[in-house]
Amino acid sequence: MAAAAAPPTGPGLYSEIGKKARDLLYKDYHTNQKFTLTTYAANGAAITVASTRKDEAMSSEIQSQLKNNNVTVDVKATSDSTLMTTFTVHDLCMPGTKGILSIPFPYQKSAKAEVQYLHPHAGLNACVGLSANPLVSFSGAFGTRAFAVGADVTFDTATGDFTKYNAALSHTTEDLTASLLLNNKGDSLVTSYYHSVSKVSAVGAELAHSFSSNENTLTFGTQHALDELTTVKARFNNFGLASALIQHEFRPKSLITISTEVDTKAIDKSSKVGLSLVLKP
Repeated sequence: MAAAAAPPTGPGLYSEIGKKARDLLYKDYHTNQKFTLTTYAANGAAITVASTRKDEAMSSEIQSQLKNNNVTVDVKATSDSTLMTTFTVHDLCMPGTKGILSIPFPYQKSAKAEVQYLHPHAGLNACVGLSANPLVSFSGAFGTRAFAVGADVTFDTATGDFTKYNAALSHTTEDLTASLLLNNKGDSLVTSYYHSVSKVSAVGAELAHSFSSNENTLTFGTQHALDELTTVKARFNNFGLASALIQHEFRPKSLITISTEVDTKAIDKSSKVGLSLVLKP
């Protein structure tokens, strides 16, 4: 579920730290075929049908969304016979607070209740599983839009162990964002950088180091808007994987994206090509 927009001077949620660089380097790159169609019912409900083909496997889902004042209800059914209903209440109790209740069917441990709160100097997210021995998660970002620090932890009440504890810090200006994240219980250190070179171009980089394997992964990327409707992106990492995509908005909110990935150290192997088509009325 997409995070809520932060106040202009706030740090936003923890999940937004480093998001600009991640989006530039990884968003919209596909090596499969995906089709998405959204229509609107007479009562205002948005109905989205999506189908994805990866290799020889095919998966599909249908999702409906209905909004009424400050309440949003999402119902999603997938081809593997699962059903997820999500209730979202905006401005719960006070402005800047959001309550989220997710209920799967068949009922599983993944049912959860979540509260988000955005403040000019903090972004907080608390989540608890709806089971006898739930997972309890908390994340927070503190500071301003320019400087922020944060933490993200998950505690398993069944075992009494922390299954996740991460930390991060970020610095943001009008045209650049830099972040440093300590993930995987302190085993992975990730630093990222995003720079808006102009109104139509941006560059980014990410360096990930694993302490357990002593392995580094360095990824560079760039994006450029050819015009108001067409964007091209490219990325390359130190393992020789090169990717590129072109995305065109042929009508408002309707996009076609063609992407490819090539292993430059094994050119003789077939390259991977992905296609995504998003249609909205």
